[in-house]
Amino acid sequence: MSEESLPDDARPAQDDARPEYTGAGPEHAAELPEYAERVLEVSELIPPGRVMTYGDVAEWLEEGGPRQVGRVMALYGGAVPWWRVVRSDGVLLPGHELRALEQYRAEGTPLKEASRAAEGHLPRLDMKRARWDGGERAQGHT
Repeated sequence: MSEESLPDDARPAQDDARPEYTGAGPEHAAELPEYAERVLEVSELIPPGRVMTYGDVAEWLEEGGPRQVGRVMALYGGAVPWWRVVRSDGVLLPGHELRALEQYRAEGTPLKEASRAAEGHLPRLDMKRARWDGGERAQGHT
C-alpha cells in the first residue's frame, strides 16, 4: 500500500520515510501526523479484552478506511495497544500472532480455538464477543 492513499496529514515526511512513534511526551506530537494521532487515540480507548477492526476505527473517525488505519498502525502503532485493532475476520496479525495471542490471553479477549486442521493451530478472535463499538466513548466523540 502506498502512502498516497493515506489522508494528506497521515503521510510521513519525505525525508523521514519510516518514523517511529514513541508515544513520549508532547515534544514528539508535532512529528506525528494529525490523522495518525487520531487513529492511535482510538486504539488507546479500546478496553482490555475488546477489539475494533481497521474499518471500525475509520468509521468511528469518519475519515479514511481500513487500509489507511492499517497503514497508520503499521507505521506508528508500536507504542499503543496495537493488538486491539484487528482484521474483520478475526485472524491474528501475520508475523505478530504469538505476541498478540499473549496479550489476548492476558486480557481475557474472547477467542475461537483453532481446529487441528488449521494451519499453525492458532486461534482466531471471536469477533461477535470481542468487538467493541466505541459506545461508551461515542457520545463524547468530536
